[in-house]
Amino acid sequence: MPDAPQTAGTAPDAPPPTGRCQGCRHAATLLVAGRCQPDAVCVRAHSGRQIERFLRRNRDEAEHYLHDLFWERRAIAARYAPIERLEALLDDSDEVVRRVVASRLPLDKLPALMRDPDREVRLHVATRLPPAALTPLLADPDYLIRVTLAQRLPHGQLARLARDPEREVRKAVARRLPAFALYTLANDPEAEIRAIVASRALPGLAASLLQDPEWWVRLAAIANAPLASLPPLLADPEAEVREAARQRLASTSRSPSPQKDGP
Repeated sequence: MPDAPQTAGTAPDAPPPTGRCQGCRHAATLLVAGRCQPDAVCVRAHSGRQIERFLRRNRDEAEHYLHDLFWERRAIAARYAPIERLEALLDDSDEVVRRVVASRLPLDKLPALMRDPDREVRLHVATRLPPAALTPLLADPDYLIRVTLAQRLPHGQLARLARDPEREVRKAVARRLPAFALYTLANDPEAEIRAIVASRALPGLAASLLQDPEWWVRLAAIANAPLASLPPLLADPEAEVREAARQRLASTSRSPSPQKDGP
């Protein structure tokens, strides 16, 4: 007896789900439609790759897994769920979930994560918030957060980090402070920071740094110091400093003098 004709638009009867698919609410819909696949594209798996493939293919399912017991399933679901659903995860017990939330949350909701115990969460906040809103993070206990602030804060607020106990923070400040404000770091205990200052200093400050005890600070100051302050460096104990001073003096003496207007 011939098979009964199928009604247009309906799928053929599928075999009952077996193995991992038994009891899955997607077996009768997404599995039949080819939108999931056991051991490859499966939200019930304990494989991040399989969960990722499933939710990338079925984004409309993501919000249903935001409160799943498995932290990785929640974290991956947070990448694809509607943004307005993410605020419910601000206090999630897993930091990986909160990191995803911090990377996607609307800016006006981000301040709620400024005191998160996880550094990576706060780093997302420090990177995404507008510079004018970063002031509350100035006292953050993690130096990487303060380095990020030193790279993003308005110039007028950088002086607050010029005395930071962490060298990397002060280095970031030295690279961004306006030249007229670099004197605040001219006596920094770290020669590496004084060298950055010397390489950007205005002539008067650069001249004072020609007396620095570290030769690479003196070397960095030569390009910005007034010519009249350079001759003593021709007798500097460090050969590179002597040569740099000699070359700058020589190149200036070879420069053509301005021509006077004729009669």
